[in-house]
Amino acid sequence: MTAQNENEQAQIKAERHKVRQRKVKAGVDAKIAAAQEEKGILLVLTGNGKGKSTSGFGTVARAVGHGKKAAVVQFIKGTWECGERNLLESAGVEFHVMGTGFTWETQDKEKDTAAALLAWEAAEKLLQDESIDCLMLDELTYMVSYHYLDVERVLTALKHRPPMQHVIITGRACHRAIIELADTVSEVQSIKHAFEAGIKAQPGFDY
Repeated sequence: MTAQNENEQAQIKAERHKVRQRKVKAGVDAKIAAAQEEKGILLVLTGNGKGKSTSGFGTVARAVGHGKKAAVVQFIKGTWECGERNLLESAGVEFHVMGTGFTWETQDKEKDTAAALLAWEAAEKLLQDESIDCLMLDELTYMVSYHYLDVERVLTALKHRPPMQHVIITGRACHRAIIELADTVSEVQSIKHAFEAGIKAQPGFDY
């Protein structure tokens, strides 16, 4: 192939690329034009993969970065130090932590249920607070699947929250009724996990 032919082929490819990108842009522009409603988003991050809480905390950090007021309620977390909490509390984010650790550590359903109810009462107050722009309910899904919290009580609070309040729910096996209510649902899949290979959870990376 001559240099001239190579030039012509390159120009043809470049033009085809432009045509494809124009179509993509037109599609994106149309979706942006159609999406004009403003409302508080209910985001569910579920699935068996690592990173659900990390993603939720990233959204909380984004809200804070825009000058929004955020709060976090944590269910079923270990009693060790939480790096995200250290950072976000210093930025004015209110935290409520169930504090009993993982259920397989306590092995006490009555104690866990009582602790879950206390944490949920704090969540309900935040779900009625118009000053809270973004609320993260970390690992809430377990509270429903373990029957520590009644799903209808959870749904009622979510439905009647301030109209512009964003809520993030994380945890595995999210109840289908919460998924149906949600505006955005992402499922994190597990392909590989270091822990399964015998690598311990490490501060600054895993928590």
